[in-house]
Amino acid sequence: MAKHKKRKLQNAPKKPSKPGAKATPQKPSKPQKLEPTIPFHAEDRILLVGEGDFSFAKSIVENHGCCDVTATCFDSQVHLFEKYKPQAVEHVKYLEDEGQTVLYGVDATKLDNNKSLKKGELFEVVLFNFPHVGGKSTDVNRQVRFNQELLVSFFRAATPLLSPSGTIVVSLFEGEPYTLWNIRDLGRHTGLEVVRSFKFQADAYPGYSHARTLGNIEGGGGWKGEDRDARSYVFRKKGGADVQARAGADVGGKRKRKDGDDNSDEE
Repeated sequence: MAKHKKRKLQNAPKKPSKPGAKATPQKPSKPQKLEPTIPFHAEDRILLVGEGDFSFAKSIVENHGCCDVTATCFDSQVHLFEKYKPQAVEHVKYLEDEGQTVLYGVDATKLDNNKSLKKGELFEVVLFNFPHVGGKSTDVNRQVRFNQELLVSFFRAATPLLSPSGTIVVSLFEGEPYTLWNIRDLGRHTGLEVVRSFKFQADAYPGYSHARTLGNIEGGGGWKGEDRDARSYVFRKKGGADVQARAGADVGGKRKRKDGDDNSDEE
């Protein structure tokens, strides 16, 4: 809600400065914080792919009011709880207590063959945060190729699960090697088009923490993914229904419209 501010008099006379008086230095204005873009609405049927410790799933239910969430991970339940002990157990319990669906052992490249996903309704949003194949190779070129193959297979498997106006949202870190993946081209190659991209702001999801593919760091220290610059890309089927209003919402859940939103980038 906008704050009411007193209007300053534009033509108010200025007091003459005294000879030799020093000018009062002005404090630099603080940069205005960007309002987070949330690429879903609370009432959407949402599929989360490749969850780590399920902290993101918990956050969108708890803080954004999402009520129809299917959260999936690649690991088995036993392996997941071992890797992300103790928070994964707590997050999953919260989701199940809230009536949300949690599925284990779900391959992002074979979503369209998963019986549990195929038997339900189509999804308005399929969201994959920070996909990565893990440490398959120390060679950068091979890692890039492996991750490109992952995304292409994911796009192809996720598309049949989309509603007519549905969107696929993928978040990646900024900079190399992630920019080398050329995610926009990968989407186009699989029959998708980019609706928009925007800065991913982790603090828009209270309680969310980036989970490493290998699991928790002993002692809890080290690198934190949520502190890195990241960007989300929103895709739709080529020639699909207009999803401009669906592709972004503000924190309050209202639809967000800006000039030039369609097929554009936001900082």
